[in-house]
Amino acid sequence: MSDKKSSSNAMWGGRFASGPDAIMEAINASISFDKRMARQDIEGSRAHAAMLAQQGIITDNDAKAIREGLLTVLSEIEGGTFQFSTALEDIHMNVEARLKDLIGEPAGRLHTGRSRNDQVATDFKLWVRDQFDAAIGGLDALIGALLDQADAGADMVMPGFTHLQVAQPVTWGHHMMAYVEMFARDKSRMVDARARMNESPLGAAALAGTSFPIDRDMTAAALGFDRPSANSLDAVADRDFALEFLSASSICATHLSRFAEELVIWSSAQFRFVVISDRFSTGSSIMPQKKNPDAAELIRAKVGRINGSLVALLTIMKGLPLTYSKDMQEDKEQVFDAADSLMLALAAMSGMVADMRPNAESLAVAAASGFSTATDLADWLVRALNMPFRDAHHVTGTLVKMAEDRGCDLPDLTLEDMQSVHGAITDDVFGVLGVQNSVASRVSYGGTAPSNVRKQIKRWREILA
Repeated sequence: MSDKKSSSNAMWGGRFASGPDAIMEAINASISFDKRMARQDIEGSRAHAAMLAQQGIITDNDAKAIREGLLTVLSEIEGGTFQFSTALEDIHMNVEARLKDLIGEPAGRLHTGRSRNDQVATDFKLWVRDQFDAAIGGLDALIGALLDQADAGADMVMPGFTHLQVAQPVTWGHHMMAYVEMFARDKSRMVDARARMNESPLGAAALAGTSFPIDRDMTAAALGFDRPSANSLDAVADRDFALEFLSASSICATHLSRFAEELVIWSSAQFRFVVISDRFSTGSSIMPQKKNPDAAELIRAKVGRINGSLVALLTIMKGLPLTYSKDMQEDKEQVFDAADSLMLALAAMSGMVADMRPNAESLAVAAASGFSTATDLADWLVRALNMPFRDAHHVTGTLVKMAEDRGCDLPDLTLEDMQSVHGAITDDVFGVLGVQNSVASRVSYGGTAPSNVRKQIKRWREILA
């Protein structure tokens, strides 16, 4: 028997007469990816060892040797000198085997009162909790960059769109604040899911708990959990925390993608609404004039990977009976990849938003195009002439058709032109047809008026502070 098979078999105990062959080893091993949880694994093991000693299950000397040995293992891993072995399957067995090399017999006492089932659930929860914290920080940075853009452009007019057609004038600040609302909801989902997941599986053991007099409240508190999980079966079977992270990440990535799509459109030669900095653009190998918004396009693509990870884990979990099945080993790569993709996308978007420069002139020209103040005209007819809105809509539509036929915009029509459609229209109508007047008039709560935008900016800065 080879040393490789012997070491693997030793970890499994006396049940197996020989180690796995190469194919089984390859499909069974997860160390290539779950080594990312090394810090969390060691943190959980140190807490478990301290509790075992506190409860008199192992001696203080053994616990001290275990905890110090685990720090040595961590330093080797972080220093890049640790030798990972696929024969030892996963990060848990790799750490325990190295610990035994370092401290001998006490290492074998570490696994008292726990199983790899609750161990991996604990490690994974700790890792995902860290990703929630990182994503929340990334969202705070992005929201801050959007607030700065909104502040600088609270009065800057631009077209608001429906169906990607000019609809009504809005302000740049109002558009930026729309994304503040979106990303703030993403943050709230992350915060909410983080709070819900913060229960410790450690001590649930394989699935039924343990006969040892462990103190699960002690390990939960040591690891920053609010409480231990209340059901040992659910504790080892649960991957809702990973699914919620992926779900919240997918929604966030969708928002990032929508904004990225706008930046791609806005930075085009046809729109010229915004200039994306050179830091987040690339050139063409053949066309010297090109400046491509590659960062925005790659952010837009990330949602495909993140959505794919969510669907993959949902599919993995959908048919599993309680409690643990080896299928659940396939949970981590999906979450690892999604977390990497989300954090990169958040950082890139924050950088682009901080650097981008809106083109006020192009935005103003576009805001005044496409009969964008037609609704203001209809509203004026209702207010000034006490006209039913449906009648005002019809009169305005007739005037839009007249302007369209003449190749001009609504403010370019004369009073006589307007009175030919409805004789009661007066000179006062021209006061509502300018885009600046239009946006200033939208003072209803949540509207685009610059005064509203500034109030919302102030409110969000206070919330973030």
